[in-house]
Amino acid sequence: MTYTAALRFINGGQLKRPEPHEEDIEMDIQDGLQEEARRAGFSIHPDKLASLVASYDIQTLSKLKGVEGLADKLNVSLEKGVNSSNILTRQNIYGANTYTEKPPKGFWTFVWDALHDLTLIILIVCAVVSIGVGLATEGWPKGMYDGLGIILSILLVVMVTAISDYKQSLQFRELDKEKKKIFIQVIRDGFRQKVSIYDLVVGDIAILSIGDQVPADGIFISGYNLLIDQSSLTGESVPINIYEKRPFLLAGSKVQDGSGKMLVTTVGMRSEWGKLMETISEGGEDETPLQVKLNGVATLIGKIGLAFAVVTFLVLTVRFLVEKGLRHEFTKWSSSDALQLLDYFATAVTIIVVAVPEGLPLAVTLSLAFAMKQLMKDKALVRHLSACETMGSATCICTDKTGTLTTNHMVVSKIWICEKAKEVDHNGGRGSVATDISEHVLSILSQAIFNNTGSEVVKNKDGKTSILGSPTESAILEYGLLLGGDFEEERRVCKILKVEPFNSEKKRMSVLVALPDGKARAFCKGASEIVLKMCDKGINANGEVVELSVEKVSDISDAINGFACEALRTLCLAFKDIDNVSHGNSIPDSGYTFIAVVGIKDPVRPGVKEAVQTCLKAGITVRMVTGDNINTAVAIGKECGILTDGDLAIEGPDFRVKSTHEMSQLIPRLKVMARSSPTDKHLLVKTARSVLREVVAVTGDGTNDAPALHEADIGLAMGIAGTEVAKESADVIVLDDNFSTIVNVAKWGRAVYINIQKFVQFQLTVNIVALMINFISACVSGSAPLTAVQLLWVNLIMDTLGALALATEPPHDGLMNRPPVGRSENFITRTMWRNIIGQSIYQLAVLLVLNFIGKQILGLSGSDSTAVNNTFIFNTFVFCQVFNEINSRDVEKINIFRGLFGNWIFIGIIASTVVFQVIIVEFLGAFASTVPLNWQLWLLSVLLGAVSMPIAVVLKCIPVDTKTSPAKQHDGYDPLPSGPELA
Repeated sequence: MTYTAALRFINGGQLKRPEPHEEDIEMDIQDGLQEEARRAGFSIHPDKLASLVASYDIQTLSKLKGVEGLADKLNVSLEKGVNSSNILTRQNIYGANTYTEKPPKGFWTFVWDALHDLTLIILIVCAVVSIGVGLATEGWPKGMYDGLGIILSILLVVMVTAISDYKQSLQFRELDKEKKKIFIQVIRDGFRQKVSIYDLVVGDIAILSIGDQVPADGIFISGYNLLIDQSSLTGESVPINIYEKRPFLLAGSKVQDGSGKMLVTTVGMRSEWGKLMETISEGGEDETPLQVKLNGVATLIGKIGLAFAVVTFLVLTVRFLVEKGLRHEFTKWSSSDALQLLDYFATAVTIIVVAVPEGLPLAVTLSLAFAMKQLMKDKALVRHLSACETMGSATCICTDKTGTLTTNHMVVSKIWICEKAKEVDHNGGRGSVATDISEHVLSILSQAIFNNTGSEVVKNKDGKTSILGSPTESAILEYGLLLGGDFEEERRVCKILKVEPFNSEKKRMSVLVALPDGKARAFCKGASEIVLKMCDKGINANGEVVELSVEKVSDISDAINGFACEALRTLCLAFKDIDNVSHGNSIPDSGYTFIAVVGIKDPVRPGVKEAVQTCLKAGITVRMVTGDNINTAVAIGKECGILTDGDLAIEGPDFRVKSTHEMSQLIPRLKVMARSSPTDKHLLVKTARSVLREVVAVTGDGTNDAPALHEADIGLAMGIAGTEVAKESADVIVLDDNFSTIVNVAKWGRAVYINIQKFVQFQLTVNIVALMINFISACVSGSAPLTAVQLLWVNLIMDTLGALALATEPPHDGLMNRPPVGRSENFITRTMWRNIIGQSIYQLAVLLVLNFIGKQILGLSGSDSTAVNNTFIFNTFVFCQVFNEINSRDVEKINIFRGLFGNWIFIGIIASTVVFQVIIVEFLGAFASTVPLNWQLWLLSVLLGAVSMPIAVVLKCIPVDTKTSPAKQHDGYDPLPSGPELA
């Protein structure tokens, strides 16, 4: 459905049909309208209004006398907008601008999902059979204990998993709400104000500018060069020009160029976007690269576990049958024999449960979700989970200057006018800024400032003046007001005929106005060098228009460079008188008269220099990409610590003409790119990624930054200055537009990666020991020392609780003292294997010695000696895991206690594990096949577990040859040391 086809059909002369009378149209659009709506002054039915826009019905619109007639039917003034007092009535009749969302999954759904695990289902069947056989042989209640123990353990695992998943889903819903917080400017009660798009009502006058998302269906009132991208709705990639004869705007489309006002006609589920949303179910979050990698690891370990389980079951069964045969009892089978075989099967299945590390993907999700929540507090909204992870590997950040490195609080601090430079004193009033400037020049300057702007000076209800618009525009308007100019008076006197809004390609904004004397005048402002090239005249010290000689151009260029070297952003203002003008006239691009150069101060944000130094220490190159003059860019680059001796600053036009080979030679030294267009930024990112294999993060705020944000490994959009289009293309939204926040995202990214490495190291150690102890014991002695219930408890410690404890460690500053992780680096490093193998050997040695000669060593005798020994083995095994969990807090460094007491989640999990272990051993013996231990055995269990800590120290002193080539640095810094020397 395209405009062209609809208009051709409407305007085509071939089809003549009887025209409906106005009375018929009136009756049709009011048909079915509620009495409450008529009383409120509305005379058009919501559904008829929705179909008018959805079907692009230009005929009916013209019969209703266009947008003015429609505004009357909606009881709204196009100048003053909606009256705040009847917003509720409008919402009741025409609906609210909200979309119906799928109801979130409830807690019990997560419980049901967790119960679908195949190994748990097999164990439930085993438990039920065990209860049946147990009741038949041992009677009530003793026959219940084994089976009931397994069921209780399964329920505990299921509940912990479900709670964890449910809390995480709540967190993602919170983040989703944050993503949807979009504000738009509207006119209400005669004043311009910002409202949430969810508070929009039918009849609102919405202001649209470049990069905005159209918040509801509506009709164009007025504007300039309004170009709309409807690809998200229609798939049509060619943008559509919106004007009086093609006035329909649809929610969800985006403003690609220009600006305008629209009358909101349809909101919420009645809008085209709402209908589309109804048919689309919300897609889940894709798996992150790390989750994919770890799923592979989990599958491999699961297969190994399955093989061990099958062999263990076969060995136990064969031994059982051989012993039965030796006792000549092969023909005599009792229910206790069946129970024994079932017990073997349950042990084998439990080995699979322990071996399958379902905690791996859980740990990634938990860690990322925790990082996302913390980053939200630190003013960064992560839109895609994988970005958090990728940011930890970033080797280069390409950042904007304005608003990211600088504060974006701009003021005009210098002006070069009438052949001399002046300081601007904002406290001295008009007299201090307007001295030595003739009234004629001041008048032209005021016209240039107030007519050629995309911003507005508005008065609020209290009569206070405020400026709505971009910081640069606001600074110039503020200067115009300081000169004593009157925005409304200038706009009333001069009629705007045509506007070419500012865009990053042309780097200028132009406007054509009709003067009161019938003549026309064009105004142009923008990048100083570009506008200066369009001028052939200037204003001299006496305020007269004179030819621009080579010397005068040289003086102006010197002034521009002088301002730029003081880190001022420079803009040039110019005008051109035009004698005869028609609406078809295009705005000229030469023959202008130079008025002035303004120098705008935008101070560097506090903390930026330190943040840049942190990046350099961490092996991350920072590059500044800006549209500013090269001298301004170099001055700011040096102030921020980005540009140092030997580094390169280049202009965008010079960069884009280089060959790929030349670019790859330049980029390692390139730190500042000035006068760059979005295409240059895209080219830089593409070359750095494809040729130099860098992991690139890019910041962007404008609509034209979308390709670069999309091309980069991590796109960072600005929350304050960023357009909706940029935010939609980004992975992370930096809510406070601050560079330090970006460095924080990198730090958290590294924390996520390292936390998951810690967890994998911990889990693989438990896996190896649990598999080997039961396997070796089954092969040698014919019985497994760890029962199904005990293994399920160990599985809970290491999977869910271990993931919670280790995956939620906050980052520390040491993370930014090492180089980033390379794209192709192994996830399980040699250092981790050293720790895993060392700890596994110790634990296996202790447990196997206890299994085979534990009774003699501990001096146990009597009927319960085997039960006490097995309980002691189980207790020691659990305490080995508790201390190894503490060891895993740092893979490389010896000091594992740093920051321990600041992490309450970790302490809480360790404490609750110990408390629950005491309860299982001392009070739940019937279910867990344990017997109470005396205090000496408890102390010995704890000591044997604690020995793993000095063993960890010894292991960390063993050097590991990483055999990876040092990370290729592009910043002149040597690769940083890694390994134990970082302790």
